Amino acid sequence: MTLLIFDCDGVLVDSELLAHAELAELMTTLGHLMTAQQALEMFAGRRLDDVLASAEALLARPIPPEMGREVGQRLLARFRRELKPVDGVREAIAALPYPRCVASSSMRERLVLSLEVTGFAPLFADRLFSADQVERGKPAPDLFLFAARCLATPAAACIVIEDSTLGISAARAAGMKTIGFAGAGHATAQLAQQLEQAGAEIVIRTMAELPAAVRNLVEAFG
Repeated sequence: MTLLIFDCDGVLVDSELLAHAELAELMTTLGHLMTAQQALEMFAGRRLDDVLASAEALLARPIPPEMGREVGQRLLARFRRELKPVDGVREAIAALPYPRCVASSSMRERLVLSLEVTGFAPLFADRLFSADQVERGKPAPDLFLFAARCLATPAAACIVIEDSTLGISAARAAGMKTIGFAGAGHATAQLAQQLEQAGAEIVIRTMAELPAAVRNLVEAFG
């Protein structure tokens, strides 16, 4: 049995530029000038605890808890207004006759909201796994292994679809096959190459390519 494990941000929903714009604004307000692209390069793929730890190391002081909560609530409100699905996701999933789930570095509240706003929640039902359920975030394999264990699937039978190098590294550390996705709004000309260098077996730039990529991996690895 093949299990498809989808990352959420930057794979199912086009959220990365929105999220990292808010992070960049927070860092700039706290005295460390940062653009959304710089925030993306530094924090993409990490769970919230790891993002805050890295941000505080840059600032050389703690982030006031009330500011962190305010940014989080502002981002959720922005998602409700602006978040869009990645083009072609629904059609790609309809063409893939395999069990599927989501495993995301986002906290569960943000993950659930993202899928509800974009209309993808029914595609995954309760098969949602978030980084707050495991001890270590990506690039550690904990989240992907937890998802596979909950769905009674061997790691070797899982295919992970990821848009970050940290996510690809985590999937490989878990012993899973990987597809890198470089087609969301934040994707740069270098992202596809970076995903390949991180170990993605196949890299795609549109969701229309996903069904064929999955079939190729299933046939190649059995």
